[in-house]
Amino acid sequence: MNDQTIKHIVMWKVRGDTREERRNAALFLKDRFESLKGRIPGMQRIEVGLDTSGVDYACDVVLYTEFDTQESLDAYATHPEHLRVKGELGDLRTARYQVDYPLSQCVVATAERRQ
Repeated sequence: MNDQTIKHIVMWKVRGDTREERRNAALFLKDRFESLKGRIPGMQRIEVGLDTSGVDYACDVVLYTEFDTQESLDAYATHPEHLRVKGELGDLRTARYQVDYPLSQCVVATAERRQ
């Protein structure tokens, strides 16, 4: 990571009448976004996680990505592979939340281990 690294985090709630339907939708979304690995210039990292908390106010899926520059993140928005994935998802998502921020604005702290 460098000082220009941009973190791009997106969380979704997915459609489904039952827990199983929502789980299948979340797995589909996860699979589609993971298919972008190695296909997007400037994308340094991609992680897709599924919620395990089970609380009703939680999002179902989180996408965590890092881009080498803001320009790379901007280009990602219109990249054909990204647009393909968005098209495959259709109306699967019922809510979407996003945060983008530069690494240069972060203070990274690690937990101390007790001995």
